[in-house]
Amino acid sequence: MSTVHDTATLLPDPAELRVHLRALAVLDSTMGDGPEFCQYTFHAEWGPGEEAARMDNGSGDEFSVLFTPAGVLVLGFDHESEMSPYGTDDGEVWPGVVDDIPAALRPLLDDPAFHDTGISGYAITACLWRETGDTAWRAGPAIAFPAGNEHPDGSDYLFHLLTDRSPETVRAHFEDYYERPVPIDAVRHVLAGHPVTPEITTALAPPAP
Repeated sequence: MSTVHDTATLLPDPAELRVHLRALAVLDSTMGDGPEFCQYTFHAEWGPGEEAARMDNGSGDEFSVLFTPAGVLVLGFDHESEMSPYGTDDGEVWPGVVDDIPAALRPLLDDPAFHDTGISGYAITACLWRETGDTAWRAGPAIAFPAGNEHPDGSDYLFHLLTDRSPETVRAHFEDYYERPVPIDAVRHVLAGHPVTPEITTALAPPAP
């Protein structure tokens, strides 16, 4: 079984994660035909002193990574997960998923982005956090995951580009999404945090013939 607890052991420290998420957003915006087609976005002014990286695959799966002075909160939603609030009688988040979020980060849940009018609670199936000064990522310690389900909370699928950050994996994802070859050297360039030059832009988004 692969769960959010496995994800917690594979995520990098917050500073590296932030750089990687910004790079994914840059790659997506450079290759895409417009903001509406991007799966990965980065919002440098999400709130006072807050930044947010978001993923929305357009098919009902999404995540948000919120960077704040108090720490980092990661919220994911797999619409096919057995743990989805849409599949419960009360429309609440699966027990244990968000119960142990530290008090310093819990107000972030009040953001309307994590609420849905179709349920009484939050659209969340996976949650992780790391307070400022902590040395490890945390997740709910008492989550009773559904038995017999190898991917109960969808975390391995949702966060696969965060746990495997290799240029090869990132390129494979964007080649599949945009259905065209993506040069590995250009991907490495952006993931390394280098500026996007005109040459890199042309390599990632070649003009139509």
